[in-house]
Order: sequence, then C-alpha cells, then structure tokens
Amino acid sequence: MRVTIIGVGLIGGSIALTLKSRKFADQVIGVDANTIHAEKAIELGIVDIMLPWKEAVKMSDMIILATPIDVTESMLPALLEMCNNQIVLDVGSTKKNLCEKIERNSKRGRFVATHPMWGTEFSGPQSALNCPFDEKATVICDREKSDPDALEKVEQLYKVLGMKIIYMNSDEHDLHVAYVSHISHITSFALANTVLEKEKEEDTIFGLASGGFESTVRLAKSNPSMWIPIFMQNRENVLDVLNEHIAQLRKFKTCLEKENYEYLGELINRANEIRRILK
Repeated sequence: MRVTIIGVGLIGGSIALTLKSRKFADQVIGVDANTIHAEKAIELGIVDIMLPWKEAVKMSDMIILATPIDVTESMLPALLEMCNNQIVLDVGSTKKNLCEKIERNSKRGRFVATHPMWGTEFSGPQSALNCPFDEKATVICDREKSDPDALEKVEQLYKVLGMKIIYMNSDEHDLHVAYVSHISHITSFALANTVLEKEKEEDTIFGLASGGFESTVRLAKSNPSMWIPIFMQNRENVLDVLNEHIAQLRKFKTCLEKENYEYLGELINRANEIRRILK
C-alpha cells in the first residue's frame, strides 16, 4: 500500500508515523506547500519522500488530505478528477460544505469523509506523534455515498490506527462537533484573552497558573490558520452553541451579582452530572 499524505503537520504526520510503524503502508509520500515543514518531515523520518501533489497522486493507492479545511475544499474536486481507482479521504473538522461541494462529482464514490477525534494544541511536523490514536473515536460521514471497497479500506486504516469508528451524516457531525470541540476552542481563546487583558504581569500568570488554568487555556495555543476556516465553515452551529454558552455564563454572573449562592450551587451540581458521560 502506497499512501500519500497531503499536509504533513500534527495530524498528517502522526498518521504517517503510525501507518509506517504498524506496517499498513509500504511507502508514505508527503506533500506540503510549506518547504520548511517538508524538509522537517523528511528529517524526522515521518515520510519517505516529498513530491508535488499531482505526481504523488498518480503514484498512490490512497491519498489522505490533512490540510486546513479551506485548502481541502479547494483541492478535493481537482484531486478526485485525477483519480483512477485511488481512495481519497480527509481528516477535517467540518463535513457538510465539503461533501456538498463534491456531491455531483463523477468520482464521489472514491472519497470517504472522516474526522479522527484527536489532536493537541501544537502544529507542524515536529508535533507529530507515533501511535497517539489508540481508543480514540473517528467519525465516518455519509458512508453510503462512498464505494464499498473505498469504505472498507478506510475502515481498515482506522482499525490499524487503533480508533473506534462512529458513523454519522455530515449535518449531524457538524452539529455535534460544534458542541464537543469548536465551542471548547472559542472558550479557551476567550479566556486567554480575558486573562491577558486583565492581568498585565506575565510573571504573575506564569507563577500562579495551576493545572486547572493550564488545561482550560491549553487550546488557546492552537493555530489560527486551522481554526478560522473551521469556524467559518461551521458558523451557524457554532453561533447556536455560543449563544447557549453565553446564556449559561450569564446565569453564573447573575448568581454572583444577586448573591444567590443556593442557585449557584445548583448550577455547579448540574454541571457535575457530566461525570456520568466523561468518566
């Protein structure tokens, strides 16, 4: 199996390392528009060779798009047109717009829309990890629109990565990730900006930051070039979730303003119920 990974950053690089170490791929070809990233991916042994994308596609059995979602959306139609029997999948965080864009593409069946639910706040090939996906979830969207052999091979890939597969349609996916992923990043960005605005002493932030603060603002280190397109693509769902989040924050604010500590306790106890889901 010869696999091309377009976008050899955190996700693409981690997939490459894992597929090589678990012998799924005989050769991993890298494609990256960033020459520094391309050189680093070779230096770290993440990929075997780096090639221009059109050349890499012709040589490959499977192509994984691990680019920011706006780049994926612009590349995918032309990439599919180049395919003969190759399998193409993406690993992006939104699906509805992407799937609609290729709905009538004659090669639509060669594409499998996926979203591995793993990541860190870091970016670039130097952030790639070997075998970080075990027991994490991955979503496959609109599976009925993919050719059976393409779907089967992508399912095999995710089993090799050690991931649990969840099936959804693209609309459901975008709604659910707005709640479990996208709002978390907005909250982290906003909290980091709040602290930076109100606390002018950087040494104080560093000295007093506890595990709770660090874990809450960890996502604020995430790359804007990846997240701005995600928020654009999933704007309506994110706005809906954000409105609910703001309403919840107002409840806490009102409790403190009115010294209603009984209701404050009720809000916290209600929040504690998340333990039933996230053990």
